[in-house]
Amino acid sequence: MSPSASLRELVAREGCLTLPGVYDGISARMAASLGFGALYMTGYGAVASALGVADAGVATFTEMLDRVRCIAGSVDVPFIADGDTGYGGLLNVERTVRGYAAAGAAGIQIEDQEFPKKCGHTEFRRVIPQDDAVAKIRVACDSRPSADFLIVARTDARYAEGLDAALGRAERFLEAGADILFVESPESLEELRRVAETFRGATLLANMVEGGRTPYLPADELARMGFKIALYPGTGFLTAARALQLAYGHLKAHGIGTGGEAPMLPFAEMNTLMGFPAVHAFEQRYGLADRPGARA
Repeated sequence: MSPSASLRELVAREGCLTLPGVYDGISARMAASLGFGALYMTGYGAVASALGVADAGVATFTEMLDRVRCIAGSVDVPFIADGDTGYGGLLNVERTVRGYAAAGAAGIQIEDQEFPKKCGHTEFRRVIPQDDAVAKIRVACDSRPSADFLIVARTDARYAEGLDAALGRAERFLEAGADILFVESPESLEELRRVAETFRGATLLANMVEGGRTPYLPADELARMGFKIALYPGTGFLTAARALQLAYGHLKAHGIGTGGEAPMLPFAEMNTLMGFPAVHAFEQRYGLADRPGARA
């Protein structure tokens, strides 16, 4: 069974699918090792970890495609990848969808912000005209290799034009063939409930960002509202950044890495997570472990 098909099956199950945000090989491997059935490649996290800059439209298609390949090569778990605005016009959207699918993603998120886009929980976001946004979703749906590759249609119109405008866009995205609707940054419980009630029966995604614009809720509460996917894109990179701050701060202050506030994964566990047992098995299979200089 392909990752795309399994993702569609996961989304169709009862309850709300919880997607952790992953952004590199370590985060993807860790999430998969803990039993998450599917993942989400967060644009913010990928841009921050790969380029060290803000999620403000500076990453190129090829840079993001490299990160899709990295995650696909790290785990067998299906994942949705952030495709931003499609990195340009309609031809760019076509290329982006085909590229992400070929690189191993099981779905892609396309949004309606003006270029350069910004993180969906920051200021000064603007959206393109509605007809242009619908055309992007239609092209995305037509460009995918099969119906098992899921199209997530995101609108940022709540911030730029109000909730009514966002709901209108989402309705047209659904008509254009989108598999999953993503109304970004509702700003109250009432707005979240209205999104769920408006699209009862559709596959809805709720974006839960720690410290963001939307009320922060657990997946089971979102499920009761009617959401099918609970996305937690920042949990990993926010935690990792704080842990690095504590660990490096301790090293700077005390001249040693151990003994600080941030817990460390034991070196042996890290080796297992990253696949060293498979490396050692490969070396033994082909006689590399028996060569002079090798140690048990």
